[in-house]
Amino acid sequence: MPPKSDRSKLIAIGFCDGKMIFSSRVIDMYSLEQLKIFAEVAATGSFSACARKLSKAQSAISQSIAALEIDLDTLLFDRSARTPVLTPAGEKLLGYAQAVLKQSQELNKAATALSKSEESHLIIAIDDALMLPKLKHILLDLSQHFVASEVEIHSVASPDMMDHLNQGKADIGLQFANIGLESGFDVCNLGDLPFYAVAHPQHPLTSLASIDIRDIMPHKQLLIRGINGRHLTHFLPISVQKTYCNNFTTLKQLTKLGLAWSYLPCHMVEEDIAAGKLVKLPFNFDYKPWQAPVEWIRPSQQIAGPALSWLEQELKQLFS
Repeated sequence: MPPKSDRSKLIAIGFCDGKMIFSSRVIDMYSLEQLKIFAEVAATGSFSACARKLSKAQSAISQSIAALEIDLDTLLFDRSARTPVLTPAGEKLLGYAQAVLKQSQELNKAATALSKSEESHLIIAIDDALMLPKLKHILLDLSQHFVASEVEIHSVASPDMMDHLNQGKADIGLQFANIGLESGFDVCNLGDLPFYAVAHPQHPLTSLASIDIRDIMPHKQLLIRGINGRHLTHFLPISVQKTYCNNFTTLKQLTKLGLAWSYLPCHMVEEDIAAGKLVKLPFNFDYKPWQAPVEWIRPSQQIAGPALSWLEQELKQLFS
């Protein structure tokens, strides 16, 4: 290791045989302000335009770029023409500079959010049938509004939602309404999700022009049942024979394989119906798409922070 008096002029660049290796090159750390000016000159195309945009003297812009080039030991702009042009090295380093500036902005946002007591971690349990396009936008907005909150999504069948929340595994659940909901939960009804009765194109029921309950009963039905053995309240069995699974994604795949007929959310099957992979069954007792109520629930003792409170309000617009 070099003498202490010389160490301030050197930088450590690694280890070899257990000894630290130093470089004799002196590096002055560049500032975020220099990187900002670098990015603005590249964006505006000239030192004068950058100066006007940042309300600085042109000489200050020129000096900042010159100092950054010294710090990086790299020529960033070719000044031989009337306007500065990025050198190949400048073009390469511009991307890194922009990334550093972006990270700096995110750091400031996170620090501001934490100072406002935003949740550091938010767990949302969602029935897979409810991953609607609008919900995806809500979750995207959530991550952008609350950058300090790490969001975790759990896919949980509606019949298992209460247990999941009771065990402290999630902060809020989005599920199909449960008539047998235990006390100790706050609930908000959000609207209704439409369903179609569907089957594989070669299923015997698809040959009928009109289907009543007597026609259905001999044919196996696919239904949702949680791992705890609970059924969905609004999804009563019609057929004598039944097959169960605990999520609608699997239920859809089994229906497409021709295993049985089922009720599936319209948004999950419309493309398959249009493509001829599934057939909508003409039940004479369904004058319009059957609908199931949807709600968010959370433990009553749960203290809602800013992110959770925002999410609860946004979910109220899910079906609007």
